[in-house]
Amino acid sequence: MTTISWLAVPDDASAPEGVRKLWQKSGANLGFVPNVFRAQALNGDQFLAWWAYFNLLVNKDGFLSPADREMLAVVVSGANRCVYCEVSHGAALRGLLADPVLADVVAVNWRHARLGAREAAMCAYAEKLTLSPAEMTEADLTPLRDAGLSDNAILELVQVVGMFNLTNRVSSALGFVPNAEYHAQHR
Repeated sequence: MTTISWLAVPDDASAPEGVRKLWQKSGANLGFVPNVFRAQALNGDQFLAWWAYFNLLVNKDGFLSPADREMLAVVVSGANRCVYCEVSHGAALRGLLADPVLADVVAVNWRHARLGAREAAMCAYAEKLTLSPAEMTEADLTPLRDAGLSDNAILELVQVVGMFNLTNRVSSALGFVPNAEYHAQHR
């Protein structure tokens, strides 16, 4: 069996009931249980709290489209060099864009992708917030507003970027390995 984390990973028998239910649901919906779900389940209550907020930001209707959120995940994860999130969210972006080449270019270097002004402004903001958070100023919001983002959408963008910075650090710090299924998805 491939090691998916540098820490212990609970099995079905030792995982808390709420975690097992989420694993079952994800297995039914995706056809597999994401390794990030298994690796973080060591602390079940913390994992479920993380999942509740992650799910709210990434999977529920909001002010940004699902493709926007996955694009932000890919840009942040690329800037942080987070293998798990770059691979898993790269797969999701390929599916949402229905253009695997564009999704792969965004993952490698979003500046080389054929993005509109709105998407480019979001990527630039996400990258700056990820790499230079102490340098953020109110003026950084101007390109987002000029591209048509409302204050609600900007707040959601910031929250999504923050969530992926958190998740990238946990995944990278503990050596999370992406599921093999992600590599072939939507190609």
